[in-house]
Parts: sequence; C-alpha cells; structure tokens
Amino acid sequence: MGSIVLSTLSIFLGLFFILVGSMKISPKINKEMHREIRRNFVQYAKVFPLAKTMGIKMPSKYFRVVVGWLEVLCGAILIFVPGVVKQLANIILLILMLGAFYTHTILEDKFERTAPSIVFALMLGCRLVVYMQVKRKEKKLANEKTRDTT
Repeated sequence: MGSIVLSTLSIFLGLFFILVGSMKISPKINKEMHREIRRNFVQYAKVFPLAKTMGIKMPSKYFRVVVGWLEVLCGAILIFVPGVVKQLANIILLILMLGAFYTHTILEDKFERTAPSIVFALMLGCRLVVYMQVKRKEKKLANEKTRDTT
C-alpha cells in the first residue's frame, strides 16, 4: 500500500512541478501566467535570501529561469528516476517550497499566494515520510527473511 501511495505522490508532484516550472521558463503554456510570473520574480529577487547575508544579487530573469529549470528537472526525476536521486530531487523541491514560503512571508503577500508553497511543502514532506516508512518496512522484511533462512 505504501508503495502505491509513494508512486502516486511522486507522479502527481512530478507533473505539477514540470507544469509550474515550464510556465516560469516559457510563455508557450500560458502567456498571461508567464507574464505575471515574470513580474512577480522582480519582487522575489529583491528578497532573495542570499542577497543580504552574502551580498549576492540575483537578477530576476536568472532567478526565475533557475527556479523553473530546477522544478522541471526535479519533477521529471520524481516521475522517471528511481532511488537516491529521486529523494534528492524531493529535497531540492522541498527547499524551493520553503524558499517560496519565506519569500511570500517577507513580501507580506496574501495567504492565497502563500498557500501553494505551504501545501506543496507539506506534500513533499509527506512523500519523504512515506518513503522512509516503505524503506523501513522493506528492511524489516529482509531481516526477517534472513533470520528465517539461518
């Protein structure tokens, strides 16, 4: 059962991040949404977490494109690549969602703008928890099988 949940979450989250990342990169999916995203990233780049602490200025275009490609790449990995790489992609997306939450909070955006980052951070966190439970169960079964054969 956990494996079905894990697969379903991986596919759903992967498709979502491929779609959202694609809209950040290209206007081909939805021109209006892409234009709005471009406008928003001008504000987001101003509160980029490393800007103040390390003095790194991130141009909004590069910030948007890097986030978009990370979402597309990690989304595809969640769907198609097994093993540790998939968990790394999950963690990268979780960090991106926490960064999005931070950004919306600092900008004092309305809850409607902050909510998606909260929801998808929770879903990515749940996916990691389910993965750990499945791995623990598999390890327990393997240990029992080894004990039974000896």
